[in-house]
Amino acid sequence: MHTVFGDMFISLNFSTALQVSILGFIGGVLSGFIGSGGAFFMTPGMMNLGVPGVVAVGSNITHKFGKAMVGAKKHGELGNVDKRMGVFLILTAFVGIRIAVWINSMLFKGGGDSHGSGGDAASNLYISMVFICILTVVAVSMLRDALRSRDAEGDQGPSRKIANFLSRLHLPPYILFPVADVQVSLWVLMAVGLATGYLAGTIGVGGFIGVPSMIYVFGVPTAVAAGTELYLAMFMGAFGALNYAYQGFVDIRLTILLYLGSLFGIFIGAYGTKVVKEVVIRIVTGTVILLCVLSRGIAVPMYLRQLGWIQMNSQWDSYFNTASKFMLFTAGITGTLIILYNVILAYRQRRRIEHRLREIKAAPASSTVCVGVPEPDKIEKAAAS
Repeated sequence: MHTVFGDMFISLNFSTALQVSILGFIGGVLSGFIGSGGAFFMTPGMMNLGVPGVVAVGSNITHKFGKAMVGAKKHGELGNVDKRMGVFLILTAFVGIRIAVWINSMLFKGGGDSHGSGGDAASNLYISMVFICILTVVAVSMLRDALRSRDAEGDQGPSRKIANFLSRLHLPPYILFPVADVQVSLWVLMAVGLATGYLAGTIGVGGFIGVPSMIYVFGVPTAVAAGTELYLAMFMGAFGALNYAYQGFVDIRLTILLYLGSLFGIFIGAYGTKVVKEVVIRIVTGTVILLCVLSRGIAVPMYLRQLGWIQMNSQWDSYFNTASKFMLFTAGITGTLIILYNVILAYRQRRRIEHRLREIKAAPASSTVCVGVPEPDKIEKAAAS
């Protein structure tokens, strides 16, 4: 290794460890609810704590494996996982991850002297710009589609314009996926898998390519897209973890702290997909992504200064980082509270229904039906026999 671990791995105190655990919990809730893996929140959150971007991605994608396994199991129990589709997407996702790991590691080792802020800034800027460009398009598209469907006829499903357009093109061979109830061209599957793997390997989250692609390109229901993406993320997380660990870019302390919060939060989020309307899921998803993108954009001037591309007082770095962190936590906490509110509301409603059913069952039989008096049709049947 050309890099000293002490220069890459931050020192952990109680406050930092608590913040990483909170990042894990919020990311877990959002992951189970959206199916994105939650790294769109956790990766920039760790970068705001001073973790180099490449280490944040490597540690998060390592955490992605176990969390995605738990989330995929929960969604599988709910019938939301199309394993056949996941296997086909894995074929090219691994190639995308390998490309992303190579680019990130080259930028980190090649920027500056491989020990100072030059390497950090180069990889941090690259990760941030990919984050901003890709997720802005995803967020705006999801919000626009969700708001249009809500204004038109209430809780409509997502737009099928892209899926219908691709269905008119002749791109054999086609693969049938019974759980998702769709038929997709193998070439389209390979392109989506490659893009998902690349994004997962670059910023630690492939769900914001995988999930929208399944919904808008394949025509998969939102809940099935979320569950299938988590199933895919389980394998991408394992492969990405091996690649980043080989380069020495995985801080296992951060991975464990993320698990501490996310393994609990993901169950809440997965349950939320069953009790929250699809249009609400898409609105919450788009809004949270957009705020996280804004948070990352606030940090960009800091990296530009570190690379010497703009002239700015270095004291401003702390202000940009604090503002970025505040915006990120505002987005994550707000989204989590919305999900928790809907989950608690649905749970209380279910409890009221169960209580009412028990009351009806426990009611005296004489108040509802005459016991011991056979019904006329039963008397006729008995006589006929």
